[in-house]
Amino acid sequence: MDWQRRLQERLGETEDVVTRWLPEETGHQKLIFQAMNYSVLAGGKRLRPMLMKEVYRLFGGQGREIEPFMAAIEMIHTSSLVHDDLPAMDADEYRRGKKTTWVVYGEDMAILAGDALMIYAFEVAAKAFGLTEHPMRVGKAVGLLAEKTGIYGMIGGQTVDVELTGRPMTKEQLDFVYELKTGALLEASMLIGAVLAGTGEEEQRKVEQMARAVGMAFQIQDDILDVTGDEQVTGKPVGSDEKNSKTTYVTFQGLEGAKALVEAYSRQAIEILDGFPAENPFLRQLILSLINRKN
Repeated sequence: MDWQRRLQERLGETEDVVTRWLPEETGHQKLIFQAMNYSVLAGGKRLRPMLMKEVYRLFGGQGREIEPFMAAIEMIHTSSLVHDDLPAMDADEYRRGKKTTWVVYGEDMAILAGDALMIYAFEVAAKAFGLTEHPMRVGKAVGLLAEKTGIYGMIGGQTVDVELTGRPMTKEQLDFVYELKTGALLEASMLIGAVLAGTGEEEQRKVEQMARAVGMAFQIQDDILDVTGDEQVTGKPVGSDEKNSKTTYVTFQGLEGAKALVEAYSRQAIEILDGFPAENPFLRQLILSLINRKN
């Protein structure tokens, strides 16, 4: 089976898991459910839940307790995108070729939808306690989810990014933003897969290093696509970084330098992956595919 067919199969499996945990659109507050579901189902690569599941498989995980966390990580990621798109932040009207949540439901409901997705993610993740014989692993995974989402993770990185928008950033500041704003959720995804599969501390440390490299490659590739991408392919406006006066790796390294860094970080991740006794060829190809992605 070729790579694209296998990718579509895994994407379909992941989509089914994420969709299954979304709230039912009923009751007096059904508008918030509709806004939440619209945001999550607007498309996307589902990279984070897919990476979580593949790391879980790499270390022999076979249970269903991974599924609530797969849905939760995608809800948290979507929550951040809903808030990023708001007029107070990036003021983007389209994402993935569709109108953004605030355009469809209004700014007020978009704020609530982002908040609701963030909170509901932890409600869903907690369901994993009822699906496992290893509650300590689930407890650690919930803690990781909170840490990598909050002020020491994604939100911390986003804070510095917003604070310095329109002002020049040092490379140290940019690395901090990338490692937290983008990298933290990728680290959470892969670490949670490893934790739920029952790995030890040393394996978890290596998984975190691998995830950090993947996160840097992913974000720098975003920088490149913001300059060179086709809006019909990326599904979002090209040139938004320049419009918002954001410092990126293209600013520091130029296009060719940034491309070289994407490949270097991706190779670093692969070297760590190849060092584990077990193999997961799909996970390996998934990481490598980040080098040449177009959206």
